[in-house]
Amino acid sequence: MDDLLLSKIRLAVVAELLASEWASFSDLQKSVATTNGNLSAHLAKLVENQYVEEEKSFVDRRPHSRYRLTSLGRERMIAHVHSLQSLLDKDLQS
Repeated sequence: MDDLLLSKIRLAVVAELLASEWASFSDLQKSVATTNGNLSAHLAKLVENQYVEEEKSFVDRRPHSRYRLTSLGRERMIAHVHSLQSLLDKDLQS
C-alpha cells in the first residue's frame, strides 16, 4: 500500500484527478469537501512527492491554481488499488 494515499483527503484528490485532465483548486475543494487550508496542505504533499502537478496563474488579476495527476501519481494510485484489492481477495478466501 502507498502510505501517501492512506489519507482520506489525498486519496479523494487523486481519485478526482483520475477523471479529469485538470481541476481547479475550488473544484477540488468542493468535491473533497474540506477547508481551503486542509486541502492546500494535502495538495502540497502530493505536489512535493510528484503525484500531482500544480499550475498557478492569474485570471482577471485573481490567483488561479489548477492541478493534474502525473504519470507517477496515476501509477501509484493503480498500485494502491491493486494492493487493496489483494487484501480483500485474501480476506474473502479466509
